[in-house]
Amino acid sequence: MKIPLVFLAITPFFCSFAAESGVEDAIRKGAEYLLSAQHDDGHWSDGDMPALTALPVWALSQSGGAVGGAQKARLSGAVSNGVRFVLAAQKKDGGFYNSRPGRGGGGLGTYNTSVCVSALYLSRIAPVASILKARTFLADSQLTGDDTMAGGFGYDKFNPNLPGRGGRPPRRYADLSNTSYALSAMRLTAPVEEMRPAGGKKADIDWSRAIAFVENLQKKEGTDRGGAAYNERTPQGGTTTNAGGRVHLRAYGSMSYGAVLSMCSANLTKSDPRVKLSLEYCTKYWNVDENPGMGNQGLFYYYDILARALSAAGVDRLTAAGGKEIEWKRELASKLATLQKSDGSWANSNNRFWEADPVLCTSFAMIALELCR
Repeated sequence: MKIPLVFLAITPFFCSFAAESGVEDAIRKGAEYLLSAQHDDGHWSDGDMPALTALPVWALSQSGGAVGGAQKARLSGAVSNGVRFVLAAQKKDGGFYNSRPGRGGGGLGTYNTSVCVSALYLSRIAPVASILKARTFLADSQLTGDDTMAGGFGYDKFNPNLPGRGGRPPRRYADLSNTSYALSAMRLTAPVEEMRPAGGKKADIDWSRAIAFVENLQKKEGTDRGGAAYNERTPQGGTTTNAGGRVHLRAYGSMSYGAVLSMCSANLTKSDPRVKLSLEYCTKYWNVDENPGMGNQGLFYYYDILARALSAAGVDRLTAAGGKEIEWKRELASKLATLQKSDGSWANSNNRFWEADPVLCTSFAMIALELCR
């Protein structure tokens, strides 16, 4: 059964014919690379990580407007094979993951499921029942309670009855990266709930608690005011000490866009003070040469979430100090064009967050480019 898509109205981005052709050419080359990198059984990259197959499915499913002819037919076959592989990874609880000892039986279940269900929905060929099961899994993965982790999502569904790493009790854990993926997936796939069988319990999350989790990670003062940190425990972007001697985890680029994406997934708009605050940070530290605060670490993840966040917010241009307008789509597309390799792929020289993997980076780059068209 094909899945009906709900297309959001997005303000057109007007660019020259040459720029548009350049973006489409880069997408076609990227698609050709992904087609050549798929394994015979339908998976890409690491077969134990369903998300690493789902990301190419996501990228290729959205590239139809840029490809044609024989490549389009091959693309359709690759997407079908990738969808089949991803569906085979779905567990009885609805999640997409492969259990790994020492990780509480999860295997990055929340992350994998969020990416997989998004890709399956966008493929338009996945069974509705599989997407509904995945939505239930994600809804059950949101942390409840009264601490600052409540409302967020971690890499795995928290289960206090299963051992964590080394047999120790599992920790309550959530971060903004997994939360942004989960919230985006739940909002994207929400229309499928209308097809849930009569009498079935509809799956949803506590959106107000999710917003509270994101707000807690948003900086309200200092040089990184408006930016967001990964969580309140892990200093991925480093630390800073205020005048009172208190150490804070520093905000950085990709997580600040993660905050924008999360809030817009919760139906906040760009006029909301909280979204505006994050966009002010993103504008102040606008950069396509690096992930602000992280250098080249997670660079292609940054490009992907930047494009998805600003598109979700309906922002076509950022207005910098002095009134200068930043045409983010043009600048991002131009930068990605310079980074594409001769075989059509993209890859990061810094392997943190697995970004030496050209399948991962090519998927991120294509998703971003498709939003620049």
